[in-house]
Amino acid sequence: MPVIAKLNYLRISSRKVRLVADLIRGKSVGEAQSILSFTVKAPAQPVLKLLKSAVNSAKNNFQLEESNLYISKITVDEGPKFKRFFPRARGQAYEIQKKTSHITIVLDEVVKKPRKRIKKGKETEVKSEQEVIEKIPKMEKPKFKPKAEMQKPRIEKGLRRIFRRKAF
Repeated sequence: MPVIAKLNYLRISSRKVRLVADLIRGKSVGEAQSILSFTVKAPAQPVLKLLKSAVNSAKNNFQLEESNLYISKITVDEGPKFKRFFPRARGQAYEIQKKTSHITIVLDEVVKKPRKRIKKGKETEVKSEQEVIEKIPKMEKPKFKPKAEMQKPRIEKGLRRIFRRKAF
């Protein structure tokens, strides 16, 4: 069961937030939290706060374990730009764009497990997907190509530069 958490109108440029988002894409929740807590960039704190919010909603709403979760998808989109004007020479005014961004995190389970629902003080076990599928009569399924799995970014030895102003 995917768990979705969103952060809208973050007052940091989406280009800067994407640098931090790329560091944790595809990682487990514990590993992502440790990476974000030691990252020096400004967007790291709001992204960490959003990740913790997503984990807490997964625990409370869906009874999922934190150790079994990973970041299956993280997207950073542009938000609206606040336009301000700065006075320049000879009566001119230059526009300053204060950029915002929208962040969406999707958490998913590494190993799918049947969850327990609490109903009026009694615990009832939810049937797993396999039990439900076994009861349905089998029909021919169309053959699909398997999805290509997301590759984890390779970390080279030594320090890696995250942001380069000049492209050589």
